[in-house]
Amino acid sequence: MKDKIISLLRANAKLSAQEIADKLNISAADAAGLITGMEKDGVIRGYTAIVSDEAPGSETRVKALIEVKVTPNRDGGFDRVARRIAKFPEVTDLCLLSGSYDLLLTVEGNSLQQVANFVSAKLATIDGVISTSTGFQLKRYKESGIIMQSDEEYERLKICF
Repeated sequence: MKDKIISLLRANAKLSAQEIADKLNISAADAAGLITGMEKDGVIRGYTAIVSDEAPGSETRVKALIEVKVTPNRDGGFDRVARRIAKFPEVTDLCLLSGSYDLLLTVEGNSLQQVANFVSAKLATIDGVISTSTGFQLKRYKESGIIMQSDEEYERLKICF
């Protein structure tokens, strides 16, 4: 039952306990109890909204994806460096990768310069960080399964000589 509730909440975190109960043919009290239990156990760690880039204030945020190569620690592998990086408020997402880089960070700032300063002054100075590669997000097409653009056709301007 918990896996079904998680699937419903992943699709729409705004569903009420009553709406979940109706979909699963259980009581609202049972649905609310299961959700509360999963929150207390840390299975559900938070809820978020996926916001359009046209929303007020969105145009002022800069998002970068940063790949980080790390020297693994003998005792803790990549965990020590990853835990340290995760504490920075600029870092919104952080995961371990396979491939040529070890960690992938999503970093947000108010300007390109602020993100660049984070990389040079904070990230690159961490013991164990070997190198970084930064790419700035220019446009979102899809996030968390949600298509961000309407299906309207986009036509490039014609160039006439």
